[in-house]
Amino acid sequence: MGAEAFWDERYTGEAYVYGVEPNDFLKDHVGHLPRGGRVLCLSEGEGRNAVFLAEQGFDVWSVDFSSVAREKALALAVARGVALHYDVSPLSNYDFGIGQWDAIVSIFAHTDAATREDVWSKIVPSLTEGGVFFLEGYHPQQILGEYKSGGPPSVDMMVTPEMLHQSFSALVCEHDFCGERPVIEGVGHSGLAYVAQYIGRK
Repeated sequence: MGAEAFWDERYTGEAYVYGVEPNDFLKDHVGHLPRGGRVLCLSEGEGRNAVFLAEQGFDVWSVDFSSVAREKALALAVARGVALHYDVSPLSNYDFGIGQWDAIVSIFAHTDAATREDVWSKIVPSLTEGGVFFLEGYHPQQILGEYKSGGPPSVDMMVTPEMLHQSFSALVCEHDFCGERPVIEGVGHSGLAYVAQYIGRK
């Protein structure tokens, strides 16, 4: 089964796999994002983070390769009384543009290493001056430490602070964390997790 078919199947059904509430890290640190700015959410899935940002007054665009996720995200936006843009596309094919985004948000947007390298190379050029890259992802210790709270199946798909600082050396780091935290997000993420967090400003 390909990745697109896997995620379409995972998102099928009325329940929201990762819940409808925003990621805690995003909720607690949203003040780092330029107020009212144009925000791109990577691998947004069923829309919980995008809808939250729209509720805060941001102009939100989302991208994910699951059309099933898109329909659920747009339904959630309607239910919450907000609007958002949502493109169905693999991240590797998505046109990030140049100087287009006041913030790019990546919450557990795990890919294979080659795709990650390609996507990350597009982020700094696509940010406006003062724009922010905002990331939370699983650290390899999530697998090595046998945490059971979710995440991708391969260490190669995970992120470390060293990777982030090397790839985003052109940004000014405003937040950097690596360690344990409870992640309770629907049935998809539930329990103590080992994560890496990063906020950088252009």
